[in-house]
Amino acid sequence: MADSGSPGGETLLFLTDEQLRKGIEAMFFAYRAFTADPDRLLEEHGYGRAHHRALHFINRQPGLTVTTLLAVLGVTKQSLNRVLRTLIEDGLVESRVGKRDKRERRLHLTEAGEALERALSEAQRGRMRAAYRAAGPQAVAGFRQVLEAMMGPDLHKLYQMMKDE
Repeated sequence: MADSGSPGGETLLFLTDEQLRKGIEAMFFAYRAFTADPDRLLEEHGYGRAHHRALHFINRQPGLTVTTLLAVLGVTKQSLNRVLRTLIEDGLVESRVGKRDKRERRLHLTEAGEALERALSEAQRGRMRAAYRAAGPQAVAGFRQVLEAMMGPDLHKLYQMMKDE
C-alpha cells in the first residue's frame, strides 16, 4: 500500500499538507452536494438535517430504541427529544413501548415517514451510485476504507452495529 497508483504516484503514507488540504476540500464539497437535494425537501417540510438523520436510522433499523438513536447521532437528549417530538406530532414516527422492558421506547416510521425517508434518500443513492460507477470498484473499496479509518473505534463500533443489522 505504498503507492496509490495515481498518475502522480503519491505515496499514501507520506501525503503533503497540500494533498491533505485538497482531500479535506473535496470532502467538504462532496458533502455539500450530497446534502443539497435532501436539504431542499427538508426545507419544504420545515425540517433540518437532524430530522433526516433520525428518519434514516429509524428506517434502517425499525424498533431502534431512543437510547441507541442518541448514541448513533451523538446529540443531546434535549436535541433529540425536540426532533422526535416534531416527527411524532407530524405523524412520521411512532414511539412504541418495549415488549420486554416497558421503560424502553422503540421507534418506527409510519407510512408517511417511510415515504419522506425514501424521497430524501433517493437523490443521495443516485448520486452515490453514479459516483461509485464512475470511480470503479477499487476506488469504492478504498473510499470505504478511508471513511472507516476516520471514524475511530467508538464510532466504528456503532457503524458496524448498524451495518450488521
